[in-house]
Amino acid sequence: MPREIITLQLGQCGNQVGMEFWKQLCAEHGINPEGILEEYATEGTDRKDVFFYQADDEHYIPRSVLLDLEPRVIHTILNSPYANLYNPENIYMSKDGGGAGNNWASGLSQSERLHEEVFDIIDREADNSDSLEGFVLCHSIAGGTGSGMGSYMLEKLNDRFPKKLIQTYSVFPNQDEISDVVVQPYNSILTLKRLILNADCTVVLDNTALNRIAVDRLHIPNPSFSQINQLVATIMAASTTTLRYPGYMNNDLIGLIASLIPTPRLHFLMTGYTPLTTDQHVASIRKTTVLDVMRRLLQPKNIMVSTPRDRQTNHCYISILNIIQGEVDPTQVHKSLQRIRERKLAQFIPWGPASIQVALSRKSPYIQTAHRVSGLMLANHTSISSLFDRTCNQFDKLRKREAFLEQFRKEDVFKDSLDELDDSREVVQQLIDEYQASTRPDYITWETQRAGASK
Repeated sequence: MPREIITLQLGQCGNQVGMEFWKQLCAEHGINPEGILEEYATEGTDRKDVFFYQADDEHYIPRSVLLDLEPRVIHTILNSPYANLYNPENIYMSKDGGGAGNNWASGLSQSERLHEEVFDIIDREADNSDSLEGFVLCHSIAGGTGSGMGSYMLEKLNDRFPKKLIQTYSVFPNQDEISDVVVQPYNSILTLKRLILNADCTVVLDNTALNRIAVDRLHIPNPSFSQINQLVATIMAASTTTLRYPGYMNNDLIGLIASLIPTPRLHFLMTGYTPLTTDQHVASIRKTTVLDVMRRLLQPKNIMVSTPRDRQTNHCYISILNIIQGEVDPTQVHKSLQRIRERKLAQFIPWGPASIQVALSRKSPYIQTAHRVSGLMLANHTSISSLFDRTCNQFDKLRKREAFLEQFRKEDVFKDSLDELDDSREVVQQLIDEYQASTRPDYITWETQRAGASK
């Protein structure tokens, strides 16, 4: 029984990343840009119906909803070779096309006005599924549409489909460069509150780290958006391989998420991927063994979130899931795990059983890769709190001076007061505290101690 997943792409970043993701999926399943299955792929044992469904003429259509408040990016998609892949009824662009002007409040209030039309599309997709498992949301947290509309969708999806999983791929802004969006810290904090309270799992895609990896590891001096998005699509596709090439374990989304997230709030995952290539031909080819791949995945330079290694707090892994693709002998996996344990390459939480979980997955037979084995790590690591800490510091600088708030005050949410901003800041701070508490052995009783202290 397939457990279907509906993908929602929001805003400029969400649609660009989503576009690359669908290109990757089509290539892996042998589906051409028109949605028609290639001759050589008709005998496949892969499960296409998790992400696609078939139209009456047998061609495949992604279970994807494209939403944006300005038409530019979606027009690019509609003028690309993949224009006929999507269901045109699932594409929604705002009529006036003004966009959200990089303003969270504007994105949120425009979404409220479009609620009916957008949820008509989502309800139709949900009714079209036999047993819908959940939603995957692609968006960025710093702009206007991805953050504001993303926040609105998270809240409403939770109300309307309380039992369905919501996983997000959230792109965090590049901290190394000076942003052209001055209100980025406000947008980020407001969106983070919704991600903390309404998402079941958030895969953090940090532009700072992605740029660093493109420069250092792939030797691209000035990485373009499309090259970075290709990296993101590779990660998204790899993290869903166990759903699309089902094995005995982890063949649905809940199986993936449940093993990684011990308590509801600590659901921000970082990823690592090896061996990295953007262009299949240029990559230097080396021998890849399971131990090699698993050891590389634990190296900070392969991890797609830039967190400073903070010596004061004993940051540690809460959980790790390695998805290993390719020709793998299970005995090699046991040996590798043993070696990693002996050498203490990964520090785990002191309050619970924790080890590296491994899911073995097949590779797509239709894509020739240079390497025999590749691996994706999904890890729940406490140092991710430093990413939120950095955002909070930037937020505080602006908030203290009440800078750039007039555009926010124009919208209904902030008409009377700016409580929503301070409330969101508080929620993010609680998450940072919880991540720090989870590095200590008494984390199990931390919640009750905190509740006792606040009474």
